[in-house]
Amino acid sequence: MLAPQTPADGQPQFGDGNPRTAYNRVFFGLMRVQRSLMPEIEKSLRELGIRDPVWYEILYAVEQAGEGGVQMLSLQERLCIPQYALSRHVARMEDAGLIRREAVAGAGRGQNLYLTEASRGLQDRVWQVYVERIQAAIGPHMTTDEAYDLVRYLNRLYS
Repeated sequence: MLAPQTPADGQPQFGDGNPRTAYNRVFFGLMRVQRSLMPEIEKSLRELGIRDPVWYEILYAVEQAGEGGVQMLSLQERLCIPQYALSRHVARMEDAGLIRREAVAGAGRGQNLYLTEASRGLQDRVWQVYVERIQAAIGPHMTTDEAYDLVRYLNRLYS
């Protein structure tokens, strides 16, 4: 793979008049990559009974929490999902038999989420969909070292 040309730091590239346009290019580039990958991933997830990709993140967080379950408020903060949207996803997942929720004593409207028998092991099957699709789409275009570099850059954006 050829190394990209890198002019002096801070200099405009791609015909941009202002080097800060690079930040806009990063944002829209990430969005295009996500939009190009998600239709095929979503189709495969629906075949497993996962109607929205965020369901995997919810299932994974509940699984990681163990037998004690995970509080909705904690999950909302972890996933950066507004309360109303998380509640809607949880209700649909509950209707699908994938999770159950229980009120937390003394926590007002607080609720904990737990896996159901139907969802045990489902996260592993869902994860395989992601692994196969992501590696097939991204692997041919960058080395693993480049991927790790990109992860380090992306992690700085939300940490």
